[in-house]
Amino acid sequence: MMGDGQRVIYPNVTIGEDSVIGPYVVIGEPPRGVAPGALPTVIGPAAVIRSHTVIYAGNVIGARFQTGHAALIREQNQIGDDVSIGSHSIIEHHVTMGARVRIHSNVFIPEFSLLEDDAWIGPCVTFTNARYPQARDTKRTLSGPRILAGARIGANATLLPGVTIGRGALVGAGAVVVRDVPDGVVVVGNPAVIIKRVEDIAAYQGE
Repeated sequence: MMGDGQRVIYPNVTIGEDSVIGPYVVIGEPPRGVAPGALPTVIGPAAVIRSHTVIYAGNVIGARFQTGHAALIREQNQIGDDVSIGSHSIIEHHVTMGARVRIHSNVFIPEFSLLEDDAWIGPCVTFTNARYPQARDTKRTLSGPRILAGARIGANATLLPGVTIGRGALVGAGAVVVRDVPDGVVVVGNPAVIIKRVEDIAAYQGE
């Protein structure tokens, strides 16, 4: 384990060139029951990892990765190029993200979630993955939401376990999504319902 009093980097961590690591950052933190260095951690070139971020062991992260301050990224995630994770957001383990995913601040993404290329997640969004918390088989049946390519999730939305947000869809701020959302539609409310198509919004026309 390497440290300079301000940051800690565990064994078996590879960080690409031209990366900037802020103070009080921890990279390669072993999960419970795993020896330091047992899981390789790879971060691509030109990363910017801001102060107080903690990245657990076993992550494979692409080029130009960025975090805000105090982001927490648990173990064994697959994260593509040009991904940004905002301040105080939490990414649990075994999450898969494509390229150019944007996650704003104070977001919670639980294990077994999927975010495809160009997914956009607004501030204070909460994903869930346990349909019946503390039931006998809860851990065996965990299922995170699936955010397909180019979908956008507005601030303070809540997504229930296992829902799929279709390609290019838009979830309005504060919505509670309890069922799958088709490609290219806008949903709002609690429970979220379809109100129009994204192509009907002038701001998105011509994309």
